[in-house]
Amino acid sequence: MLKKINLEKVLFLDIETVPSVAKFTDLTKKFRSLWEKKAEQIQRFDEKSTPDELYKRAGIYAEFGKVICISCGIIAGSELRIKSFFGDDEKTLLGEFADLLNNYYNKEHHLLCAHNGKEFDFPYLSRRMLVKGIKLPDILNLAGKKPWEVRHLDTMELWKFGDFKYYTSLDLLTTLFDIPTPKDDIDGSMVGDIYWVEKDIERIVQYCQKDVVALVQLMMKYLGRPLFREEDIMVKDQETG
Repeated sequence: MLKKINLEKVLFLDIETVPSVAKFTDLTKKFRSLWEKKAEQIQRFDEKSTPDELYKRAGIYAEFGKVICISCGIIAGSELRIKSFFGDDEKTLLGEFADLLNNYYNKEHHLLCAHNGKEFDFPYLSRRMLVKGIKLPDILNLAGKKPWEVRHLDTMELWKFGDFKYYTSLDLLTTLFDIPTPKDDIDGSMVGDIYWVEKDIERIVQYCQKDVVALVQLMMKYLGRPLFREEDIMVKDQETG
């Protein structure tokens, strides 16, 4: 089935998220109470940590986090083009991304692709758009759709081959397939501190873009096609939300 896909009609993407505020104590009283209840679930696997200490993980939950970067990749002939929406104003960057989907990825043959996208990126983006009062683009809106009408690809799901319990990171798969990736000095667990403490969003954007390149290269491996050469990867001027 993959071989029938026109890769030039696929939008590859990765998102970076952080806790909605810098510290647990910055939450409103109501949200502190709600996070404490959420932390009770996490403490089943991490009994020694307090809700305050666990708050660093809040960014992975759409109810307690926010999107700060969406990096996208498109294939145009022999080129891979990368573009990012990022910034402190989540509503603006989500709105700009929604406009992209509404204007250019609104046909039945268009697809979105992310690694673990069906479990994280796609639902997270949808939830945050609703919170910010942004109408869901059709390609994200799953209400009433049959499974075969959902236009989402997930490179992790493709690797599962029907094994529902199997999780494999993008990093592991790029290593397994011997895909050259730029060395990076950060990982996902560090993004919150880099954003809230170091205030270095540009560094996060570069990290997010590298993951999109890795995502596309992994898909090329799945299809048995040549990888994109470094000189064929073009990064468009980034857009700040």
